[in-house]
Amino acid sequence: MIKSILLYCSMNAFFTGQIIEEARKKANMTQAELAEKIGTNKSYISRVETGKTEPKVSTFYRIASALGLNVELTPAM
Repeated sequence: MIKSILLYCSMNAFFTGQIIEEARKKANMTQAELAEKIGTNKSYISRVETGKTEPKVSTFYRIASALGLNVELTPAM
């Protein structure tokens, strides 16, 4: 199970979405449940997971927290 996410400064929306979707599914949470926990709507979570929208870092932190994950930021290599 994913417990921590290493997030490089140059986030890629598609891969970020994949990470979020995988973590959400492992947490047995629906998009609607995750959206409610972070104060947004299901369509926003769907857009993030499909890479159509890239969340702000603050939103990414809220998502990670709602999924019980830690986020570590490191410089891009």
